[in-house]
Amino acid sequence: MTPRTLFDKIWQQHVIASREGESLLYVDRNFVHEGAFHAFFALAKEGRKVRRPRQTFATADHYVPTVGREHGLAGVIDPEIRGMIELLEHNARENGLLHLGIDDPRQGIVHVVGPELGITQPGLTITCGDSHTSTHGAFGALAFGIGASQLKQILATQCLWQKKPKTLRVVVDGTLVAGVGGKDIILAIIAKIGTAGATGHTIEFAGSAIRALSMEGRLTVCNMAIEAGARAGMIAPDDTTFRYIEGRELAPQGADWDRALQWWRTLPSDEGASFDREVHLGGSALEPTITWGTSPEEALPVSAQVPAPGEMAGADKREHAISALAYMGLTPGMALTDIVIDRAFIGTCTNGRIEDLRAAAAILKGRKAVVPAWVSPGSSQIKRQAEAEGLDRIFTEAGFEWRASGCSACAAMNGDIVPAGMRCASTSNRNFEGRQGKGARTHLMSPAMVAAAAVTGRITDVRTLL
Repeated sequence: MTPRTLFDKIWQQHVIASREGESLLYVDRNFVHEGAFHAFFALAKEGRKVRRPRQTFATADHYVPTVGREHGLAGVIDPEIRGMIELLEHNARENGLLHLGIDDPRQGIVHVVGPELGITQPGLTITCGDSHTSTHGAFGALAFGIGASQLKQILATQCLWQKKPKTLRVVVDGTLVAGVGGKDIILAIIAKIGTAGATGHTIEFAGSAIRALSMEGRLTVCNMAIEAGARAGMIAPDDTTFRYIEGRELAPQGADWDRALQWWRTLPSDEGASFDREVHLGGSALEPTITWGTSPEEALPVSAQVPAPGEMAGADKREHAISALAYMGLTPGMALTDIVIDRAFIGTCTNGRIEDLRAAAAILKGRKAVVPAWVSPGSSQIKRQAEAEGLDRIFTEAGFEWRASGCSACAAMNGDIVPAGMRCASTSNRNFEGRQGKGARTHLMSPAMVAAAAVTGRITDVRTLL
């Protein structure tokens, strides 16, 4: 038999039918949030209901506020946002979906609660009306974002027409130094290949540095595969994956677990499997990495200087760099560690998990933030776990606000906004103009790097504080 990649094994198993250039895929898991109302409206207009309700999961995350949550829905001040949260609850109830609403103790960001509850599993096809659905690929699943019309098709049929992407293997070998993790790996990859570097491809991340990552680190890497232009990001499942899933609320149990585990172990790419492209990075040489511009590819090691547009290859890159520097208020040649920040934010589906909070708290312990800062855990369960470990006290004693779970300042559509002209050290995944609020300036980095920036008031190499 011809050696097959992880991607090919999953794709081939889920193809129902094919036509010129496309395949009809069966969808195992589908997630919806408050922004899914368009698809539900279109479905109801045709007199339809969700075909496989047990395979669609709803969670309130994008629009829920992170302050005033002790009042539940009554604490949502904006009537339009309150209406969207209520509409998700209505659509879930009408269609018999599991709904993790604003008052549910399991509520959280969709790409955090899926893995946390054991919904996300190896070998599955997973969809959601959110580009960062690629996160779930960290478990060896084929997970990708969809639009409203595609979501309607899945709700109605549990299937979706898709063009088969090419494959790209990104190999990161070597041992990471202290202070370097998943966020630094993925920012370095995007800086190397560009935001269009994986367009039309599914990425499989491989190599010793990837295998050494925890599930939290792997989730961070796959989360931002979309920022490299990829259709999806994947990591082959292994014992680290299986230990994470075992015993979770909606994971297989008993004999079902044994059968699932036996199948999961067959999923990694076969020896000699062919990829359309390959890229290699040396993990041992990586430093803590941050963005300086308004694209995730405009990223550099913390020891670097702000680049000069004239030194860049390609007119498009030079033009974008000129615009980015003007928006960000930076001067070519200045050290990245001379950049002063005004805000610090820790959270999101990229870096809002318990390991992320622990890493930041380790830097903050015994120190004080010198800028306004806040933490929004990735889920309500993570918030409770952090509180049980005393992490919330470390954050609050350092001067951080300890908020409820939600997408928060990642997308700035829930009240958590960075004021115009202010510069934010952020664990989020996008840094384009206005992402965190009109005129806001965003520097992407790891949770530990955000903590370091918060206590020094400037971009700081976290390794100096370890």
